[in-house]
Amino acid sequence: AMDWKVLTRELSLYLESQVRVGLFGSGVGLSLVLGFGVAYACYYLNSIAKKPQLVASNDRFCRFLEEYCPVVTETYYPTIWCWEGRVQTLLRPFITSRPQVQYRNELIKTADGGQISLDWFDNNDSLYYPDTSTRPTVLLLPGLTGTSKESYILHMIHQSETLGYRCVVFNNRGIAGEDLLTPRTYCAANTEDLEAVIHHVHSLHPSAPFMAAGVSMGGMLLLNYLGKTGRDTPLMAAAIFSAGWNVFESVESLEKPLNWLLFNYYLTTCLQSSISRHRQMLEKLFDMDLVMKARTVREFDKQFTSVMFGYRSIDDYYEDASPCRKLKSVGIPVLCLNSVDDVFSPGHAIPVETAKQNANVALVLTSCGGHIGFLEGIWPRKCTYMDRVFKQFVQAMFEHGNKILSM
Repeated sequence: AMDWKVLTRELSLYLESQVRVGLFGSGVGLSLVLGFGVAYACYYLNSIAKKPQLVASNDRFCRFLEEYCPVVTETYYPTIWCWEGRVQTLLRPFITSRPQVQYRNELIKTADGGQISLDWFDNNDSLYYPDTSTRPTVLLLPGLTGTSKESYILHMIHQSETLGYRCVVFNNRGIAGEDLLTPRTYCAANTEDLEAVIHHVHSLHPSAPFMAAGVSMGGMLLLNYLGKTGRDTPLMAAAIFSAGWNVFESVESLEKPLNWLLFNYYLTTCLQSSISRHRQMLEKLFDMDLVMKARTVREFDKQFTSVMFGYRSIDDYYEDASPCRKLKSVGIPVLCLNSVDDVFSPGHAIPVETAKQNANVALVLTSCGGHIGFLEGIWPRKCTYMDRVFKQFVQAMFEHGNKILSM
């Protein structure tokens, strides 16, 4: 019996050593690893890394972008180990760095007695534009529950700083630590606060070239404003990133089981915590217990947002909030970057045909990138594809915009 135990132990040790030697000593394992690596690289280069689709009906706008904003015509190489849309969306806030930015805060009063918190980055050390009266100004609009502290906003400011521009971040009401003075927050459809901010910033620096960039809901709000004002705006151009084009399609996508688990529930709790601080003020108008029971963005909007802004139904609100309906009226050059794998703005809902009918609009559509993801490079801490599009487009418009504005 003992001999049998010894024999099996010896055999197992021998087999173990053979497997080790066989797999890696003889190169079989190495071949497997290399083979897998080559196959993955081929798949990545053939199916993942692609040039974005540039949708623009205006040849002059196209040529302008190709010359001064070449990033939109170059192959986008998403981070090789996390190119899938949901993974990019989830990882970006944790991976990307947070450049240091010193803000100067300004609170401005609104017509209805409320207040809006603006965070200025004056860039007083600007080498290219030492004269503050003509220093180009970029207005930045963060996403749904975002503020001037978001990493994507800090990166845009960092890019603008190197170019010598001034930035101002429009924080939606009640979200950046300031008190609500009236029982009113914000939504994607109501552009009154944005109009007040644009007018205010322009009145402070009337001779400064003026642009805006909006991300996610900030982009939707900006598009809805531009669709409403046409050419009648002090803005010379705008950049839009990861906007939800059709709110009905966005909420439907976010209600699919996996997306609900990964994004919808968390976003709903973020919305709830952003208003719970103002509970006393809001309780005058809302059944806050009901609002706090919402488990999806749609339920939150039904109980809170649509009611606050006087819509008869949530469908009326979503109809009004969808920028795809206003795109035909946009009257200044607008560049919109979306990834077709963005669960917040599904690819089939991007208004490609409408965009082709407006000479002022260019869509840049990547196959990967998720929602405000656009990670690239092996370890994507610093600069994303989105940051590069922002930098090149803003610089193109401020420095060569007259070539396109005379269209």
